[in-house]
Amino acid sequence: MALMTYYGAKEIAASFRTVRNNTLKIAEDIPEDKYSFRPAEGSRTIAQTLVHISNAHKFAFAIHREEVRSTMEGFNFMEFIGPLAASEQETMTKAQIIARLTAAGEEFECWVKTLSDDFLAQTVSLPPAANQPPRTRFEMLISVKEHEMHHRGQLMLMERMIGITPHLTRENEARRAAMQTASKN
Repeated sequence: MALMTYYGAKEIAASFRTVRNNTLKIAEDIPEDKYSFRPAEGSRTIAQTLVHISNAHKFAFAIHREEVRSTMEGFNFMEFIGPLAASEQETMTKAQIIARLTAAGEEFECWVKTLSDDFLAQTVSLPPAANQPPRTRFEMLISVKEHEMHHRGQLMLMERMIGITPHLTRENEARRAAMQTASKN
């Protein structure tokens, strides 16, 4: 008897799309002249954070699509991330960054929703130095969304620092106000 799950490839893709749409809304809300804002020395600017997010799926592609690795033993992570980190330093316009986020999101979403439950259940062994158990492809692919949410939280804080109330906060405040009005009737 197969284990029944309620969260498969289509759900990963849909939840990733929700997260990416919220990231795109933030990218759109922030004026281009604020994309160079850096909240602290040594941190990424808004633009660099958005480019970093646009690259996040590339690790998943390398492991699960291009090489379809069953082990991370021998994978040179530092060599892999070098060009990605360098791309964060490139000068890009707001429109270019949004286009990059959009294209990357669509590519990841379209690929993920084609994956089988058997593929998602496969495990990938980590190097002995990691001292961690193997991960399922499911878990590793979910981490793309989790990684983006982590950085989106940073972006929302940066929005506050430059005087913008994040869209999710504005939407939540509007819902609360509507509920409060409705409760008085």
